[in-house]
Amino acid sequence: MKTNKIILITLLLAFATGAFAQGFIEGTVYEQNEKGEKMPLPGVNVYWKTVNVGVVTDAHGHYKIPLHETVCCLVFSCISYENDTIHHMHDPAHYDHVFLSAHMLNEVEIKAREKASYLNTIKPIAVQEITSEGLRRAACCSLAESFEGNASVDVNYSDAVTGAKQIELLGLSGLYTQMMAENMPNFRGLASAFGLNYVPGTWMNGIQISKGTSSVRNGYESISGQINVDYKKPEEGESEKLFLNLYGSTMTMTELNFNTRWNVGKHGSMMVLGHANHNFMSMDDNGDGFMDDPMVTQGNLFVRYNYAKDWFEGMWGAKALSERRFGGMMHHNGTGDSDNMHFLINTARYEAFSKTGFLFDRDNTSLGLQQQFVYHDLKSAYFGRTDYNATQLSYYANLLFDSYLVNDHHKYSVGASYSFDKYDESLNDSTFQRVEHVPGVFAEYVFNDDHHWSVIAGMRADYNTYYQKLLYTPRLHVRFKTHDELTLRLSAGKGYRSPNVLAENSTMFASARQIVFVDTPKMEEAWNYGLNLTKGIDIGWREIVINADFYRTDFVNQIVLDRDADAHQVRIYNLDGKSYSNSAQIEANCEIFRDFDLTLAFRYNDVKMTINDTLREKPFVNRYKGLVTMSYAPGTWQFDLTTQFNGDSRVTDLSGNATAVANGQKIERSPFYVIMNAQVTKSLGKYWEVYVGGENLTNYKQNYPIISADNPQSDDFDASMVWGPLSGIRVYVGVRFTVK
Repeated sequence: MKTNKIILITLLLAFATGAFAQGFIEGTVYEQNEKGEKMPLPGVNVYWKTVNVGVVTDAHGHYKIPLHETVCCLVFSCISYENDTIHHMHDPAHYDHVFLSAHMLNEVEIKAREKASYLNTIKPIAVQEITSEGLRRAACCSLAESFEGNASVDVNYSDAVTGAKQIELLGLSGLYTQMMAENMPNFRGLASAFGLNYVPGTWMNGIQISKGTSSVRNGYESISGQINVDYKKPEEGESEKLFLNLYGSTMTMTELNFNTRWNVGKHGSMMVLGHANHNFMSMDDNGDGFMDDPMVTQGNLFVRYNYAKDWFEGMWGAKALSERRFGGMMHHNGTGDSDNMHFLINTARYEAFSKTGFLFDRDNTSLGLQQQFVYHDLKSAYFGRTDYNATQLSYYANLLFDSYLVNDHHKYSVGASYSFDKYDESLNDSTFQRVEHVPGVFAEYVFNDDHHWSVIAGMRADYNTYYQKLLYTPRLHVRFKTHDELTLRLSAGKGYRSPNVLAENSTMFASARQIVFVDTPKMEEAWNYGLNLTKGIDIGWREIVINADFYRTDFVNQIVLDRDADAHQVRIYNLDGKSYSNSAQIEANCEIFRDFDLTLAFRYNDVKMTINDTLREKPFVNRYKGLVTMSYAPGTWQFDLTTQFNGDSRVTDLSGNATAVANGQKIERSPFYVIMNAQVTKSLGKYWEVYVGGENLTNYKQNYPIISADNPQSDDFDASMVWGPLSGIRVYVGVRFTVK
């Protein structure tokens, strides 16, 4: 029924937006040189006077602008030329314009400070952009640390021994957020546990965060949202010629990052990015006998090549990663005996991708093909009492054709995709294998009147061979912008995902709990609905940007990891009842005075699911979160401070764990706590920059997060009951060397 409603809304919107079709005035803009020769002039602003509605000439100097019902004055504006205005009546016409005389301008130096993040008000989908400036405001060792100053995304430890981290969006696990790398699905399956540590912060040019269902172009997996990583690119002007970063912390973690780029011939460019990190010493700040952070050694290399010509663009790349992760008890005999409770995980991951595009003579018309290959091998020499090994082989292809109907206000995309996943897993004496082939087709219509309305309506159909299920995915996004700069967005859509229960929930292995599969896991399925409001308010020369949103997710089916029914088991079954998430957030950004930025945010979560036949609050989800970020950059200095206010959450029922009850580790709800991070950056001339910072300056940590830490062979042992920070104050220092 919901599918039919969205299809009907889509058809009605497509019919309604067609009523905006009208006549055009089009032509070519030229500049005339000293010899009297006319040459096409790109980048000229062509707009109707007083209403500020216009277009920009393309690479061939061509423009095409809809006729306006009331305004007759058409303005041609270009840097180094005087503005020209012509009077035109309301009939379609072809008009070529020539700039005859240049207007020489005095040299002007413009200085501006890039925002750390902002909400794109043009796109129908609400997308928050974390810029390169925002990434620099924290140490940003990896993707996991990149969200410290973001109100929408939370990053938490999955357990108290492995160092695995997971994100949370709309109060839901990051498993329901589609992770993308330059608009291709990534960090799925075996990478879901440690994948946030596979992307060095210095490799990223920016991050895009969208809540709710995204475009059907990218697949059907987005349920709670989408996070896309934009890497640095090799084209001249897009990234540094040479960049070096050296980092060290009091947790004995050291890192070396570098990237360099150069041109290859007339049309090509190449880039190499490298990363290495190593822990030199194990630490036990809370005195429970277990390492606070595992000992990690990682090497990571990324090579990419871009090629661009008039009618063809191509991008190719390859990555290789090797990681050794060792943790557990501080004192050990080097074996995997349960008396010593250690884990050793060796990971090898290889990726290769290509993106090719063909441009047609018709404007805004292109054909593109994306391809990606991933091989991931995880070898667990020992994992406490569990021996877990797995390999993943994945291939992804996406063919897209983009063009328009009638005019640029009505665009469309059609395409086909194919994904292949093969998983081979072994858990102690049991083996599991799953092979999925998922072919799919999709179509998407985009309307934009260049001022008030924009709509994205899409539908895709995929067939999953493993689950033998035909998946229909309708999605709709509507944006309306008023004259007073208020932007309203509405979204609705469906999403699916194939669960990888063992790989995605490795925290289960960090305990003595028995894993019990009550049901055979089915595909997860959910609907998401969203409302977003953005308003800019001018106060003198300052602007306050207020953003408020509300999103609801309703699950049709969900995999339930029940740790409440029995303190010594993890029961896995399909949802039988309701499961939903309500998330409301408000955020305000303003430059209080010159070079001083302030962000205030508050979010409330209401997340419930049916666990053991009872609808109850989902465990380890903070009911609310507050955020305050301040940044001050006078001259060559920059001071950044982030404060997080974390609300309480329900803790899994531990009544049946005798050790937890005896030691006072059984609590019904986690307490409220505050986390503060700060960084000071100093620029030293043209090339060098130093920074020093601190994390968790309040020194707040969850005391004794491991149950029965002194007796790991006990059936009560459990390191998965994590709701807060695991270590105290962490100080770091680093130096950057940059050749622009």
